[in-house]
Amino acid sequence: MIEPHTIDLNLLSVFQEVYRERQISSAARKLGLSQSAVSNALARLRRSFGDELFVRTAAGMQPTPLATQMAEPIGVAMAQVALALNQRSRFDPATSHRRFVLAMTDVGEIYFMPALIERCKALAPLLEISSVRAGALALKEEMEGGRVDLAVGPFEDISEALYQRQLFRQPYVTMFRKGHPLGKGEVTLERFVKAEHMLVDASESPYDRINALLARAGIGPSVRFRVPHFTAVPYMVSTSDLVVTVPQKLAERACLPFGLEWITPPLALPSLQTNVFWHRRYNQDPGNQWLRGLLAEVFAE
Repeated sequence: MIEPHTIDLNLLSVFQEVYRERQISSAARKLGLSQSAVSNALARLRRSFGDELFVRTAAGMQPTPLATQMAEPIGVAMAQVALALNQRSRFDPATSHRRFVLAMTDVGEIYFMPALIERCKALAPLLEISSVRAGALALKEEMEGGRVDLAVGPFEDISEALYQRQLFRQPYVTMFRKGHPLGKGEVTLERFVKAEHMLVDASESPYDRINALLARAGIGPSVRFRVPHFTAVPYMVSTSDLVVTVPQKLAERACLPFGLEWITPPLALPSLQTNVFWHRRYNQDPGNQWLRGLLAEVFAE
């Protein structure tokens, strides 16, 4: 058994950066060390653990199974050490220049970003907020490495390393231009199915389940228009007789600027739960706590 007092804490910092960067040169720059110093530190770690830890490949320094197993607990431990060494540090939103990165879907950007930008302009005028598309990321790894601070959305099958808090649940609604025939009179299932639908072929769960339920109701095989995401949907339905089924928050944002209206579709669709997620490494980080609290204050229902 390896005892903690036998390992130089600096070696664990090297381990952490090589695991994040997958390159000796990049890790050396982040640590302010020479490449030879990082290589020497890795050699000491390999001797201590009796394992290669990182193997040079065409894709960079790839971790061995042992290194992958060690990465998260070492990261959590190092974050706690940093927290203990900086107990006096505080996060002041009014003066902070910190940059936060939030992972969202395209619907999330439409709903969250405008209100979040306005609140930050008032409360944290020097803060930077960036959004990245969640579907293109390995969320656990990006959040563990500190490259993404929070994820906001209806994400499922999330790693146990991520904590979460529910913000709200919302139904799906069917959206169309003002004056559309579907907006007049009772909307029966027969009228609903006969309308000309556009489908959003979003592959991410849970959006993918909605199209399966629409198809079961008779909508699907005859649909001629499909798009891969929600961003362009308001533009398309505002100038046509197409109808589209979307999360209610998107319909609320789009109706006024695009001259649209929406109804509750005459079939049972599951509601969509939206949560905010953060990695447990940053559970006690004051800035992360502040931003999580702001999201809850503005959006939680």
